[in-house]
Amino acid sequence: MFKKLLFGAAAAGAVVWLSKNQEKAKAYADRYGGQLKGAAQNVAPGAGRAPAEERLNDPALVQKVESELFRDEHIHHVKGHIKFNAEYGVIYIRGEVPDEATKEDITIRARRVDGVRAVENLTHLPGEPAPAKDETRSGAHIGH
Repeated sequence: MFKKLLFGAAAAGAVVWLSKNQEKAKAYADRYGGQLKGAAQNVAPGAGRAPAEERLNDPALVQKVESELFRDEHIHHVKGHIKFNAEYGVIYIRGEVPDEATKEDITIRARRVDGVRAVENLTHLPGEPAPAKDETRSGAHIGH
């Protein structure tokens, strides 16, 4: 009985303190909540993480796409000739590629990167003019 009374009094005191110190309580919750989340991820890495498309901002997504594509020896030769940028998870690829097969390969590989919502390949072959964003033949390639 005494334990229940003591617990009730502590809970009532906490409610009163929280109502008077809302900003301080929020700061404590943010600080210690983040620490608990970090500790949980150390125990089970990846647990509780949002999907990549929700947690990566566009610059981070571009870095991830570049890193994954350019480590492949079949794509590495176009490094320096193509550029990537992202808008809301859609990857735009611009620049010059040597052939149509490389162009398709880049599109397919970029589409497979976790966090990419769509790919719009605006690359062109040597001697061709660079297409504008609205002039692409197939538009954005949705999905993985």
